[in-house]
Amino acid sequence: MKLITWNVQWCRGIDGRVDPERIVREARAFADFDLLCLQEIAIGFADLPGSAGEDQMARLGAALAGYRGFFGAATDQDDGRGGRRLFGNAIFTRLPVGQVFRHLLPWPADAATPSMQRVAIEAVIEAPSGPVRVTTTHLEYYSVRQRIAQIDALRRLHVEACEHARAPRQPGDAGEPFAFTSRPTAAIVCGDLNFTPDASEHARLSASFDDGTPRLVDAWTLVHGDAPHACTVGVHDTHLPRTTWDHIFVSADLAPRVRNIAADAASQASDHQPVLLELDG
Repeated sequence: MKLITWNVQWCRGIDGRVDPERIVREARAFADFDLLCLQEIAIGFADLPGSAGEDQMARLGAALAGYRGFFGAATDQDDGRGGRRLFGNAIFTRLPVGQVFRHLLPWPADAATPSMQRVAIEAVIEAPSGPVRVTTTHLEYYSVRQRIAQIDALRRLHVEACEHARAPRQPGDAGEPFAFTSRPTAAIVCGDLNFTPDASEHARLSASFDDGTPRLVDAWTLVHGDAPHACTVGVHDTHLPRTTWDHIFVSADLAPRVRNIAADAASQASDHQPVLLELDG
């Protein structure tokens, strides 16, 4: 199973051009992916640089024949013209999907910094070797306080899902909202997390749990050990520091299936680089 995560900056490349189809072309050139997890997808945001307010989910979906797309809006605003402006994250998959969850993350007040609402999309993917929860998100950039609250929420969501896996609820009838759907302990959490590998937030997300819940492990260290993480920002955009903000974590019970993780340093279709995870099965 191959997964790409990528902050696509509303599909705006280093050349300033917004081009959703280019995102798909470059992702395909990177890998024959099963899942494409994207952050910063815009719909109706005509004032973003380079954008004409295009429906980026529609254009990405049209370019991804054979995939299903799931969008989660973090920002949902009146555009002043009778429509809505939406900004959030997406998962595209060619593997079967069970239940999908859209979790608004905490947004505690922090008047000292600009900030925006954040969202995590969770999809239960029916992978060949069994179901896996795939969550993609984009954590707050400016406010450390908010980012820490969001990390703690991701950890709580992981604990809750594992509790459901250990103690499945009573099933309702098929076709009803109470019908049982799988929610396994095996999990992937990926996206633009806006912290570096040596930051305290990294250690906070990957800390052990007291109740036996499998911890979230940085997939890079599973493959590359102590080798420095590949840079995912500042590679082509000199306005950003050359560092790593984009990560993929896997639950400890999924860790033995991690085969490879790598970043594509060549792409200039965004101000971030795409990151590929390969799993056995």
